[in-house]
Amino acid sequence: MSFVDGDFVEMEYQAWDADAGKLIATTYEESAKKEGIYNDKIKYGKVLVIVGSGGVIKGLDREIRKMGVGEEKEFTFKPEEAFGERSDDLVRVMPLSEFRAHDIDPVPGMEINIDNAPAIVKSVNSGRVVVDANNPYAGKNIKYKIKIASKLEDAGKKVEALGDTYSAKPSKVEVKGKNATLVYDSKVNKNADYFVGKASLIAALFTYMKEFEKVDVQEEYIKAEIEDGQKNEKNETEA
Repeated sequence: MSFVDGDFVEMEYQAWDADAGKLIATTYEESAKKEGIYNDKIKYGKVLVIVGSGGVIKGLDREIRKMGVGEEKEFTFKPEEAFGERSDDLVRVMPLSEFRAHDIDPVPGMEINIDNAPAIVKSVNSGRVVVDANNPYAGKNIKYKIKIASKLEDAGKKVEALGDTYSAKPSKVEVKGKNATLVYDSKVNKNADYFVGKASLIAALFTYMKEFEKVDVQEEYIKAEIEDGQKNEKNETEA
């Protein structure tokens, strides 16, 4: 079996900085804890890859196409097929006053957003801040060990997998012809992240599942839960 553009593939993986021999990312929770890179904000387990969408590095997208479900392989990619070479143009020196004007106290290692791009504070000296917008692994050889867990064919399963990707998995999905209905019951925490994730999910559905012409969203709210939430927010504000 081989995969082509637009295929929905679920995989498990581990990735290392091949030069340092250090694990930098994994879908396995125990490995993350063992290597000291565990993040409680990350949901561990299988991840969705849409072949040809640019969601993974160039080399990995190429190699996934050659694999089959259940297959496991290791690859090491040079920077040009991984996270690219480092660019001096992406390293900037900024006045400390610019950060203070936005109530930011920069320290080395802090992640910030510069011109809508992620960057890392490298140093703070004499009123100047050095920030680096290069990918942290730019210029490095990256080793991957991946396992293809499944290929999704069912439209409903594809919607659920995309929902997981954007942290907005519906409680229920109904697909009828060219229409999809996403149901979010009262158990779904409808916070700010939920609304951002839901919007991203709908955009992704029209991008990667072109058979859909309409997406309906049904949301359930419980009055008592909303009132309790408002009371808690008020108490926290007063405190």
